[in-house]
Amino acid sequence: MKQAIVARADLGMGEGKLAAQVAHASLQAYEEADGPTQREWKGGGQKKVVLQANSESELFELSEKARVEGLPNAVVRDAGHTELEPGTATTMAVGPATEEAIDTVTGGLSLY
Repeated sequence: MKQAIVARADLGMGEGKLAAQVAHASLQAYEEADGPTQREWKGGGQKKVVLQANSESELFELSEKARVEGLPNAVVRDAGHTELEPGTATTMAVGPATEEAIDTVTGGLSLY
């Protein structure tokens, strides 16, 4: 079991902003998973990987691919209180799910 969080490298987010957006995405996608999946992932150490995308459209393409595969996922839009314009799509997460299922969506991406 794992979860993949994909962050936009093209935005130049500061380290703190990036950390917050990754946390938002992780929690939101987790909340989309069913109870047994949540418990299995939590009990197994909550494995995560953070990957990079280079555009908003890439985030939405990944989200759609996850949706078609039936995987829990979420796209985060920033509130615009600090570094970014309101509504900027910053991150997306897919999973928790099996590693194989996650890799069908994010397997071609580079580590952040």
